[in-house]
Amino acid sequence: MARRTRKSTEPTKPLVKAPVRIGSLDAAALVGELRKLHEDAEDGEIERMPDDGELFRALLYLESHKGALKDPEAQRVAAIERVRLWEYLREQADLHQARAIDDARTANAEWADLAPALAVSAPSAAYNKAKRLRAALLTATSHGERPVRRTPEAVIQVEQQIAAQAAAERRAQEEAHRRHELVLPVAQNLLEHRDGLADDEEVTYWLDEIAEVLPHCETPTQKVSLSTYVEAVVRELRRAERCTGRPGAKTEGALLAYAAATSLFSC
Repeated sequence: MARRTRKSTEPTKPLVKAPVRIGSLDAAALVGELRKLHEDAEDGEIERMPDDGELFRALLYLESHKGALKDPEAQRVAAIERVRLWEYLREQADLHQARAIDDARTANAEWADLAPALAVSAPSAAYNKAKRLRAALLTATSHGERPVRRTPEAVIQVEQQIAAQAAAERRAQEEAHRRHELVLPVAQNLLEHRDGLADDEEVTYWLDEIAEVLPHCETPTQKVSLSTYVEAVVRELRRAERCTGRPGAKTEGALLAYAAATSLFSC
């Protein structure tokens, strides 16, 4: 009977679920617990053990002095925790190596320069290995919400999506800034001619909100608020017109201010 062939996975296909990772870990506290096991076992060289924060050197010490633990349960616990800490160290190494590669590329390092440092023999291999490491960094920075397959194709696709999202956010910020520049004089005119606008409780409320935010309208939130308040004035003036049958503005200056605000929010 012919053996079934395994269907290959699309290199850009997202992972169905995030890979299991150690993730966040208080490594120093775990090393401290292992130190306590050795102290309780009266390890004669415990004074030579590196500080709890020196994870790599501490693990080497614990490995070379495992014989100091005589109790079988202590041996089992210590060995499991060493496995956990080595796995944590491996995860951290991937993340930090990916960042180091980014720094090297920013400093104009060629892939040929990075090949020996990445223990590969060709620039193309250095590129592919760097992309696989980049997958770990992208997954970590997305907090597991967007696990990235460790293939160059998947990483490139995610990087393109991130770049497109960043570009869209920049365009939105530029549009918000442009709109704010239009809203600002309109808001000022509404306040200058508020006495000529309809005497309506809701209109007065939103004009007061404009007066509150306008003198120090600097943050993105304040700018959005100003636009919202001006639009609310237009909405309430229209409502007042429908309810009373009278125009929302009584003076020439107020009519011009109202018309400018209406034009701004007509789309």
